[in-house]
Amino acid sequence: MSSITHALGDGAVVAKRNLIKIKRVPEILIWTLLSPIMFVLMFAYVFGSSIEIPGVDYREFLMAGIFTQTVIFGSTFTGVGMAEDMTKGVIDRFRSLPMTRSSVLIGRTASDILYNLISIVMMTLTGLVVGWRIHTSVPEALGGFLLLLVFAYSFSWIMAYIGLLVPSVEVINNASFMVIFPLTFIADTFVPSQNLPTVLRVFAEWNPVSALARGVRQLFGNLPEGLPVSQAWSLQHPVLYTLIWVVVILAIFIPLSTRQYKRAASR
Repeated sequence: MSSITHALGDGAVVAKRNLIKIKRVPEILIWTLLSPIMFVLMFAYVFGSSIEIPGVDYREFLMAGIFTQTVIFGSTFTGVGMAEDMTKGVIDRFRSLPMTRSSVLIGRTASDILYNLISIVMMTLTGLVVGWRIHTSVPEALGGFLLLLVFAYSFSWIMAYIGLLVPSVEVINNASFMVIFPLTFIADTFVPSQNLPTVLRVFAEWNPVSALARGVRQLFGNLPEGLPVSQAWSLQHPVLYTLIWVVVILAIFIPLSTRQYKRAASR
């Protein structure tokens, strides 16, 4: 228990160190604020005028997808941060300090929760401006936001592993876009998965990103009656399916990331 407490304490210090970076590089915060606003406005007014879902207010359908895509992209901060620390020798400095090795990963992933939280706040305000509304109770709405943060946190461990495995900022940026774009677009994010060709529809129905978007819509009350109903279990129980993926991802990538960090730190 003491080792866990020690790791969490050291992780809090590392998280603080990562957040202080905002003062030194304010462009990070500016991009974090402007990016979600741009996505909401672009999809609502540019694509929203061209995409029509019978019986459904597209902006009501859209927001959960935008939330989902943005928090997943926000998790790339972890991979980029780890790769940057590796290339700049920061990891070597951490090795000389009396701290648990896992605390670097804990602090890195924890600090990115704040980035995602800021993005969610900005998207919420922008969504309210363009006409989106939450139609459920406060606890259910908070559950929707929490589900987004929990999934994004688990996904950040995948990016942490990739950042340690391929310690190059340029490669991380390119690789993350190549992986995240198909995951977020071949999904129930911006159009119903039932509209996709058969192979893509099956992939989209069992894609955890689809379940996350569907679960958030459910918790926000943005699932109107006109929306096509999927028979896939994953979309029939989207919140549970998302949480299962969160547990699986953490169970796999926390040990993998910790092991890879020990290898990288011992070089």
